[in-house]
Amino acid sequence: MDIELFDYVLPESYIAQYPLKKRDHSKLMILDRSSGSIAHDVFYDLDNYLRSGDILVINESRVTKCRLYGIKRSTGARIECFVLEKKGKFDFEVLLKPAKRLNIKDIVDIDGYFFEVISKFNYGRALVRFNRPAEDIFNNCGVMPIPPYIKSEDFNKDLYQTVYARREGSTASPTAGLHFTGEMIGRLKKKGIRFASLVLHIGPGTFRPVSSKRVEDHIMHREYYSIDSSQARMIKEAKDAGNRIIAVGTTSSRVLETIMKEYGVIKGSSGYTDIYIYPPYKFRAVDCIITNFHLPRSTLLIMVSAFAGRENIMKAYSEAIKLNYRFYSFGDCMFIK
Repeated sequence: MDIELFDYVLPESYIAQYPLKKRDHSKLMILDRSSGSIAHDVFYDLDNYLRSGDILVINESRVTKCRLYGIKRSTGARIECFVLEKKGKFDFEVLLKPAKRLNIKDIVDIDGYFFEVISKFNYGRALVRFNRPAEDIFNNCGVMPIPPYIKSEDFNKDLYQTVYARREGSTASPTAGLHFTGEMIGRLKKKGIRFASLVLHIGPGTFRPVSSKRVEDHIMHREYYSIDSSQARMIKEAKDAGNRIIAVGTTSSRVLETIMKEYGVIKGSSGYTDIYIYPPYKFRAVDCIITNFHLPRSTLLIMVSAFAGRENIMKAYSEAIKLNYRFYSFGDCMFIK
């Protein structure tokens, strides 16, 4: 498939730059993937489209303040360090900017802390060793990484975390979950709708567009996931009983489909996934998806196209633009059933 099949033109004014003051007041598009029909509502009315016995699968990963700014000790050059993945007690794979100003054994000072460059890789990646636990440095000096298409950081950063975020490790928020409030979750539970949790720590590759001309040639980044046995059992029993498994976001979808691909059944597990879902992939675990509106040529747009059909998705995106939906991380939402 040509990647241009998953391209569309979005005026910059449609990219949501700020979160709504009330999380659950975003627009909600309801897309029926079997008929292609589209309806419109508000997210706080989501319960009108759910039924008792449904399982909403949420990603409890929390965005880490993993962007650090420091000074190269020998020259005073300003350096940005974006922490990607833990490799040892004090060793981390990072993305350095500008990487060309740093060599092996160079030291970068960060407000009383520092790291040493151990080795360098392609595209600005490097292995560095911090002098203290990275969690201490994140807490005292770290900056929350905001997607590059959000131009201002003049907003409450708590609104870039889901209300149920528990486990540090993501470089971006699982944005479909940003629409939920504690009050709404309580209301849904009273209706007999259950919540199961898992973790997928989102890496920076989430925002990397597909650069290959053929969709199939793209190499997917890997991300850490885990799901407890009790949560997996809840999902499996609901699935066996004929109830719907509703993934809150593409991240939850990736974990569930990874486990089904690996084991043939939903079970407690953990590890790394680089699953790449594109048409004509057949979903085995997920019955419905709650998701935001994604970037052109992105693996996320390709994934939801595999779930709902490319023509249905592109038609839905076109209608969303006509009706002034807000796009991307702080944007509006879609329920694909």
